[in-house]
Amino acid sequence: MAEYQGRKVTLDKPRRIQKGDTGYGKSKFEVFVKDGERVKRVPFGSPTMSIKRQSPKNRKSFRARFKCDKNPPKDKTKARYWSCKMWQSGKSVSDMLK
Repeated sequence: MAEYQGRKVTLDKPRRIQKGDTGYGKSKFEVFVKDGERVKRVPFGSPTMSIKRQSPKNRKSFRARFKCDKNPPKDKTKARYWSCKMWQSGKSVSDMLK
């Protein structure tokens, strides 16, 4: 657990942005990560698009577009890292959010 703007948050655990939260309607998910000594909020995902990652064709297209396999992202403070992680095969989105 860490503190972000006066509230306790779990680090490296993506969650859906709920109605009433900061950034609702601008991004679908958020994750809190440690960036040096401070905690940073990383919003990612389009709120208007559904995740169709169960389709192998869609998953392959997304991962190619974001270059998830050729040049894998390593920086946890970037939205691309978390988007690529959400589009991995083997785990459902529900499992990742638990």
